[in-house]
Amino acid sequence: MQVLVVEDDVLLADGLSRTLGGHGMQVTVVGHGAQADLLLRRAGVADVVLLDIGLPGIDGFEVVRRLRARGCAVPVLLLTARDAIEDRVRGLEQGADDYLVKPFATAELVARVKALARRHTPQPAALALGDLSLDTATRRARVGDRLVELSVREWAVLEYLLQHAARVVSKQQIIDAILPWGDDLSLNAVEVYVSRLRLKLADAGVTIRTIRGFGYMLEAGA
Repeated sequence: MQVLVVEDDVLLADGLSRTLGGHGMQVTVVGHGAQADLLLRRAGVADVVLLDIGLPGIDGFEVVRRLRARGCAVPVLLLTARDAIEDRVRGLEQGADDYLVKPFATAELVARVKALARRHTPQPAALALGDLSLDTATRRARVGDRLVELSVREWAVLEYLLQHAARVVSKQQIIDAILPWGDDLSLNAVEVYVSRLRLKLADAGVTIRTIRGFGYMLEAGA
C-alpha cells in the first residue's frame, strides 16, 4: 500500500513513516501543501493520504478541495490538533474521508488507514484457486460443487489468503487486514483458524503452507 504523509512537523512525520512502514506500507513524506498538491496531480501516487490541516502555504483544507475538484477519489485522512466541530465538518465537506485529532494512538491510526484502503479497493466478485472458489457477494465458499461451511472469521482469513495467493503473509498482517478497529484477535487464534481451514479444504486442491518465522502462503496443489 502506498501512503502519502503530508505533515510539516518533522518528528511526527518521521514517526508516522516508521509506524506505517512497520506495517508493510510504502510511505512518501512531504512537508508543504503546495508540494502535496503538485504530487497528487500524478496518478497512482498514493492509495491513502494522511493530511495535516495546519500546513505552511496551502493548508490541508485547500489541498483536499483541489484534489476533489480534479475528480481524484483517493481516500484522505485529516490529521490535526484542531478539535472544534466546525473544523471537522469543514474538512469532511471539502472531501476528506476521515478525521483524526492529535494526539492519537498509533494503533488507531494504522487501523483507520487500512480501513480506508479496504473501502476504496474494488473487490472481485469471485476468487478461485485449485478447486476452491469464493463468491464474495454471497459470502459462500465451494470446493467443486460442495458448499464449505465457514465461520465469519474463517471466511475472513481464507479470503485474505486467497487474495494474496502464492505470497507469504504474516499472522499480524492477517489480523490487521480482517479486524475492524477495536476488535481483538491473538496470533494463536490465527493458528487455530488456519488449522480449521486446512481440515475443511483437504480436498480443495490447495495447500496453506507454514513458512516458519514468516507466516503462511496459500498455493495450488495438495
